[in-house]
Amino acid sequence: MSALSLPLANHLLVALPTLAGSSFARSVALICRHDEGGTMGVVINQPSEYTLGEVLSQMDIHTDDAVLRARPVLSGGPVHPERGFVIHDDARPWDSSLEVGGGLYLTTSRDILEAMAHGQGPRNALVALGCAGWDGGQLEQELADNSWLTVPADAALLFELPLESRWQSAAARIGVDLFRLTGYSGNA
Repeated sequence: MSALSLPLANHLLVALPTLAGSSFARSVALICRHDEGGTMGVVINQPSEYTLGEVLSQMDIHTDDAVLRARPVLSGGPVHPERGFVIHDDARPWDSSLEVGGGLYLTTSRDILEAMAHGQGPRNALVALGCAGWDGGQLEQELADNSWLTVPADAALLFELPLESRWQSAAARIGVDLFRLTGYSGNA
């Protein structure tokens, strides 16, 4: 098994400068599922135009928590942009959850948002609209083409760092300074 075919769930994909002209420019995505059939992830550093309060209101979920209402909702990727994805660290049995690994979970059911609105949700959570998806072998080809770095996921990076710091900080975890890289690649 080659290094590129190892499961990448619970890893971060860090966009290299070669993706500067794409919708993934300067993106960091948490890989939630990776197998022969393809890859699914959520971009964790690109804000959407919505706040969590606006999303909750559209779902008829009320909260008095002003801090929660003001939280930015992330633009998780171009696939299913109308669908909500919650990345969190709470192992409770939510209606629709996937264990990503390393104590991280992805939940797509309403119950987690209702719990958050009532102050009973996960201690740490990111809410995104949409996700990113790659067909079987597509991500492996993009990795071979030097479009992405892979970095083990890190809860501190996901839940503590400001959005604008995550791209460079994720790469720095493996010793890469993205500002010193060129926007092109090649093979010798």
